[in-house]
Amino acid sequence: MSLLEAQHITKIYDGRTVIEDINIHLEEGELVCLLGVSGAGKTTLFNVLSGLTVPEQGQVTLAGEDITGKPGKVSYMLQKDLLLPYKKIIDNVSLPLVIRGMKRKEARARALPHFEEFGLTGTEYQYPSQLSGGMRQRAALFRTWLASDGVALLDEPFSALDTITKNAIHKWYLDVMERIHLSTLFITHDIDEAILISDRIYIIGGKPGRITDEVPIPVPKPRPDDFYLTEEFLNYKRDLIGRLGLP
Repeated sequence: MSLLEAQHITKIYDGRTVIEDINIHLEEGELVCLLGVSGAGKTTLFNVLSGLTVPEQGQVTLAGEDITGKPGKVSYMLQKDLLLPYKKIIDNVSLPLVIRGMKRKEARARALPHFEEFGLTGTEYQYPSQLSGGMRQRAALFRTWLASDGVALLDEPFSALDTITKNAIHKWYLDVMERIHLSTLFITHDIDEAILISDRIYIIGGKPGRITDEVPIPVPKPRPDDFYLTEEFLNYKRDLIGRLGLP
């Protein structure tokens, strides 16, 4: 049984089929990327997986439980960090617990021991404006983890970061995933990013969007710093470019 599984998902908006007959799965401990051009339906699929929208056809299961149309079962982080500027970081990251009914003091106590794991020691009582872009993304990921049951959906969370910061946060995130036993489904437009961090890559394309390919990347993680310079990396990139139909 897969940890998270979507079977035969079809979603229609305003009479237009956006995604059709999507089948994907996520195993425990995996990081799986969903790679495709803009407009292929990646975010629509995430909205279904997170329970924010109900598909016209298909089912989403989490550890065998039907969670179709049931929000709050898996956590979902959008491209922007969406930290509340008037709340301290400790209250931003623990907000999902408060929304679920936990007292503020208890939610803070639950979050506090994990600041070191997320590389945020010393930021607990600062405001978002006092943090760098990379630190804000760490805080958003921390909040996502606190809201999760071991599964995180990330929609291009690192796209706004510069290359050096992005490379550092990739390594950090893979390490955190292993330490806190988190499984991740990750949307990206960045072929290099997909190759560097994925266990598997689903390619989505067409109108309506469909899964056209599944590409395993059986290279141990974390990958070497110079992996992107190797012939193996370049072969994966050539293959993905071809599968995506890019020039």
